[in-house]
Amino acid sequence: MSPFLAAVFWNVNPIIAHLGPVTLRWYGLFFMLPFVVGTFVLTHIYRSERVSPQWVDVITIYMLVGTIVGARLGHMLFYDFEALKADPMVVFKIWQGGLASHGATLGILLACWLFARNNKFDYLWVLDRIVIVVALGGACIRTGNLMNSEIVGKPTTAPWGFVFPRDAEHLLPVTRPLPAGAVQVAAEPVRFQDGTTSYRLLPEGTAVAPDSPMAVPRHPTQIYEALFCIFLLALLYSMWNRTKERTPRGQLFGLFVVLLFTQRFLGEFLKENQVDFENGRLLNQGQLLSIPLILIGIWVLWRAGKDPQNPYGYAPRDLEAKEAAALPPTAQ
Repeated sequence: MSPFLAAVFWNVNPIIAHLGPVTLRWYGLFFMLPFVVGTFVLTHIYRSERVSPQWVDVITIYMLVGTIVGARLGHMLFYDFEALKADPMVVFKIWQGGLASHGATLGILLACWLFARNNKFDYLWVLDRIVIVVALGGACIRTGNLMNSEIVGKPTTAPWGFVFPRDAEHLLPVTRPLPAGAVQVAAEPVRFQDGTTSYRLLPEGTAVAPDSPMAVPRHPTQIYEALFCIFLLALLYSMWNRTKERTPRGQLFGLFVVLLFTQRFLGEFLKENQVDFENGRLLNQGQLLSIPLILIGIWVLWRAGKDPQNPYGYAPRDLEAKEAAALPPTAQ
């Protein structure tokens, strides 16, 4: 096979533009996109069930705070606890990177619980609808990871492998002849204080030396997960659209959690470890964190709709009342 057809060369700049002191990044765009698009999706869902769309603005704020705080705390607690112990203020340095999807999941669960408690919604009713939007968010976040050339997969010889020359962390010492699809990258070796080694990319335009490291084709695990989230979005929405207010309580949430984190558990076998302490483990951190969520999802799915007193959940059916109250007196 021609080396030009052996892999996809992915060298996208993660920065969209510099606007004065502000740097626009693809990841930030894809992080915020589901909050914007999700309001339209959730508004349609709420209106279809005679729930006022005014609640969408409220839950979106809960979701935004829960996602950011949960994702950041999750990363520090699950993947970088030593740094958190050394400097607790590092949790606020979100611009340095470090967000964890399992932490975001816990943050979203807490945010939805607070929303439901404070506004007299059934908790599982809220979760059954919000997971449709969360599936969209998962697809967008993994697309943002792709634009950042991060969370890459293990080397592969598959023709759809991606070469990530911007991912200095996973560059390899050059071998001759170069593997099919591999490219050399202008980078130099560096040694960190803890004794680990990696590579540092050299300025753009620097000539590639004969001993420069190489980027090899890898599984585009970001795309795998993004496509799976799109599948979940279509599945969950179609299921809700068939039953709407008669959707068995907990069914969509339970199914979402089981499918998403089963995929995450299996997909981790194709990924490179994200932190050094995962090396040598049978299961990495993402897989260990996925197991309890899968079990919770199975339990919720098994019990879905079985409460005779509350088979479908409940929400304030206040659409007509609020729309009538918003009309001028002459129009009522």
